[in-house]
Amino acid sequence: MNNLLQRVLFAVPAAAFFIGMTWLGGWFFKGMVIGIGFFIIREMIRMLDGAGSPVDILFPYTIGLWIMLSQDIPHSFEIGIGIFLLFVAIQTFNHSPNNISELASTLFAGIYAPIGLLGLILLNDFGNNHEGFMLTLLLTFMVWGNDVFAYFGGKFFGKHALAPVISPNKTWEGFVSGYLGSLVGTAVIFYLVPVTIPLTFLQLVPMAILVATFGPLGDLLESKIKRAADLKDSSSILPGHGGFFDRFDSFLLASPVSYVYLSVLVAFGYASF
Repeated sequence: MNNLLQRVLFAVPAAAFFIGMTWLGGWFFKGMVIGIGFFIIREMIRMLDGAGSPVDILFPYTIGLWIMLSQDIPHSFEIGIGIFLLFVAIQTFNHSPNNISELASTLFAGIYAPIGLLGLILLNDFGNNHEGFMLTLLLTFMVWGNDVFAYFGGKFFGKHALAPVISPNKTWEGFVSGYLGSLVGTAVIFYLVPVTIPLTFLQLVPMAILVATFGPLGDLLESKIKRAADLKDSSSILPGHGGFFDRFDSFLLASPVSYVYLSVLVAFGYASF
């Protein structure tokens, strides 16, 4: 079976499952996202270890779970303070040769993906169930559209390297093409899915632009870690697609920036959910 066929055969049911959980919302969606978060943390620990920045194996999961559940558990601030104090106490008496690097790497592994995925959870919780579903679907197609157009834009028109040291195959032409793809993804969902939201297409254009800007940055950051660890993929758990970090790297920055943008619209009275 060639790689393209394998990718398609896995991607179609995986996308259907993701959209189905998004439609169900609530703890169905949150449970899926938390599971994805744990897989990404696991992959990050492996990658950072391979890059020479060892990670504590317990605290990234503890910190990550606290972040992803912070909106739903009582006394979340106090629990977070307790986790922080315990982490500092243990790390203070860590006398391993790489203890300073482990301190920073553990925090990064525990915070980076969970904050991005918390943005996805908050986006799905925006408004009522149908509105949250629509916003999450819009974000998803913005990211997918950006990825597809950036790939083909770079393949057919790419001449100028975007970040040659980090990812030699990415080009400025592909990056710019991604903006069009994000807008196309927005239009497809906005005009074809029969679920209404209190936003106009023009109000979604800045969100699409933010996604097309920060999504690729998330991709490049993962590429930077993989290059340091001398890895092609974050793992091989997803047939033809690498790991969960590979599939959700763009979401980790696109989700929180989208949530912040929508929150600003609501705060200034330009939208009401």
